[in-house]
Amino acid sequence: MTRHVLAAALTFAATLLNWYAWLGWDQRRDEHPDGHTTGPYEGWQVAGLVLVLLALAVAAAWYGHAAAGLIGGTAGMAAATAVDWSDDSSGLWIVGACLVTFGTLLVGGIATGLTALLRNGRRQMAKNGTGHLPSR
Repeated sequence: MTRHVLAAALTFAATLLNWYAWLGWDQRRDEHPDGHTTGPYEGWQVAGLVLVLLALAVAAAWYGHAAAGLIGGTAGMAAATAVDWSDDSSGLWIVGACLVTFGTLLVGGIATGLTALLRNGRRQMAKNGTGHLPSR
């Protein structure tokens, strides 16, 4: 139990650090010559965030903490978006934060589930000593 709580807390903290490493420093919108604005984030920043987040989820699942990693990562993304976006006066930040949280839970669940299946399959093959899963 304590190991799972620690894994969730570590994943939560790593997710917050991941957010601020990729997105937290960029708060300025880019104004283009024709007057429209974009940002504040660039595509490469979001891609970096997602790749590291997936790596955290896969690592947690590989070391036997799939649920804890999923909970910590999802909670970390929810907290980061709430803190970073809550100054939006339109109130629409909450919709974006909910979508990010749901997407993190969905994609993280798929990643941790597949990783846990792979890990357990490899353990079963090693247990057999045959190099393949037992037939039924």
